[in-house]
Amino acid sequence: MIPVERTSPRDLLLDQIQLVPQTWTDTDVLMLVPNGASHAIYAMWKTGQAKLLCWYINLQEPLRRTKLGFDSMDHFLDIVISADRSTWHWKDEDEFNEAVELGIFSPDEASAIRSEGERALQLLRTDNAQFYDRWENWRPPSEWGIPPLLEDWDDIEE
Repeated sequence: MIPVERTSPRDLLLDQIQLVPQTWTDTDVLMLVPNGASHAIYAMWKTGQAKLLCWYINLQEPLRRTKLGFDSMDHFLDIVISADRSTWHWKDEDEFNEAVELGIFSPDEASAIRSEGERALQLLRTDNAQFYDRWENWRPPSEWGIPPLLEDWDDIEE
């Protein structure tokens, strides 16, 4: 399920986000989530292509196990890194700043979120580079398909 239109932090506060079913087709994505981390690192390829498009750090709450799988809350701020990991830039700083202005994140939380991004960037670019190098050419087994969305996907009670 995805929002009908791009959502803002204000939409989140007002609980005015309408979701519709859609299969992700923009890119092929492998999501790597270190245990307990407040970020996920995505390896992203153009759909159906073998050449890596970019690396992407999604800042988010640590994953929580639910009866359906895992859940998290996005922190709005992201980092896009070139495929060779030589350049990078913050993404969606305007939305992140709006979330801080609206009180979704306190100034201390905002500082911690940005610090998490810098830490994740450091891991990706230097400390664990060999770990990520191995994922660059990974492909899922051909028998894997897209799992169906369960009927009670929005029931987050544990």
